[in-house]
Amino acid sequence: MAGLPGAGKSTLLERLYRLRGDETGPVPIDGGRVIDSRQARNRWAGLLAPVPARARVPLVNATHVWWIARAVMRGEGVVAQTRGTWPHILHLFSWLVRRRGGRVHLVLIDVDPGTALAGQVARGRVVTAVTFARHCRRWRPLVRRARDGAVPPAATVTLLTRAEADALGAIRIG
Repeated sequence: MAGLPGAGKSTLLERLYRLRGDETGPVPIDGGRVIDSRQARNRWAGLLAPVPARARVPLVNATHVWWIARAVMRGEGVVAQTRGTWPHILHLFSWLVRRRGGRVHLVLIDVDPGTALAGQVARGRVVTAVTFARHCRRWRPLVRRARDGAVPPAATVTLLTRAEADALGAIRIG
């Protein structure tokens, strides 16, 4: 699952899988795991509390990516949110999944930047203006390719508006 920061990825995972938001690792579900980046932030929060938030980001991102990769390498199904604006990460996950005989199904939550910024403010975690601008620049081409049916690392792509994401009832593994 991908979208701009504040698009509602964690909120959707929370609703669909009854996550509380205080988990410190991947959550087992039928047939796999749910992995949200907030879990990695929570894992490191206590230990790295004195470190500025921006300095924690690389470790949190590496932990999140590692958890997804490890679950895939074990042959588990994974429902995860990731940065769709990092194409190399999508290609890495797709390569790992294909090695295990699986397929990647990409869900994109497409909201306008103003809505995403409001989502960041609502959750109390706003990314820097420079970082957000970079995500926006990379997001539009990804959405265009998805509308054209051309996101090569994914077997399928589902493009959702916020309203459609809010109405989504389930994401099933298998």
